[in-house]
Amino acid sequence: MNVIQLLPHTVILAVSDIMTKPAHIMVITPHPDDAEFGVAGTVSRWTGEGKDVIYVVCTNGDKGTGDPAMKPEELAKIREQEQLAAAKVLGVGEVIFLRHADQSLEDTPEFRKELVRLIRMYKPETVATVDPYRRYVWHRDHRITGQVALDAIFPYARDPHSFPDLLEQGLQPHKVKEVLLWGAQEPNYRTDITNTFDTKIAALRCHESQISGNPFASWEERLREWAKMLAEKEDYELAEAFYRVEIQW
Repeated sequence: MNVIQLLPHTVILAVSDIMTKPAHIMVITPHPDDAEFGVAGTVSRWTGEGKDVIYVVCTNGDKGTGDPAMKPEELAKIREQEQLAAAKVLGVGEVIFLRHADQSLEDTPEFRKELVRLIRMYKPETVATVDPYRRYVWHRDHRITGQVALDAIFPYARDPHSFPDLLEQGLQPHKVKEVLLWGAQEPNYRTDITNTFDTKIAALRCHESQISGNPFASWEERLREWAKMLAEKEDYELAEAFYRVEIQW
């Protein structure tokens, strides 16, 4: 497995060979496993169509346990390997771990710059991330990830004078064409995952640290029922839903 040092605390770990060409889709996810719950069926469709998908995982998930005896540093290692295994199931070509501590994300220029750098490097047409505008109880890392990702997409990745040192490094401005926000309370866009739902479940099973101790059959049943509900008005059986924004400027 290839390992590339990108920033002092940012390491790229590739599922396959490191890609040197732009990616069609970038998925920016707060924690390991969030993307599998939110967008994995769609990711499997994309990769099945031959599209290059890259994951950006913002935190290491080191607090994602109910076991007080589990050491955070050990959990972070476990969750990283689980995420790599899930990405491989889905056909994701590359996973980037930013390795911020769980529950520590802040809307800072430094975090924003990390995402701008990656958007300019890989030039995705579509970025999928978590909807930051969900009302009431919502993990803070989700809110921060979604908001910083949206700001990084527009205007920072687009404007040449945003982070001018990136321009000096040869990272030209890039205009993302489409944003898909999962977890939206009022989605306006759905994708057919009828044929990729089982792959989504297989990817979720890779996150054993998060599902062990839970009756996974009930999780699978609940996810299937949710996917059916999202597809109620469609001509297919199972769906994932997003708030879609098309960027025209």
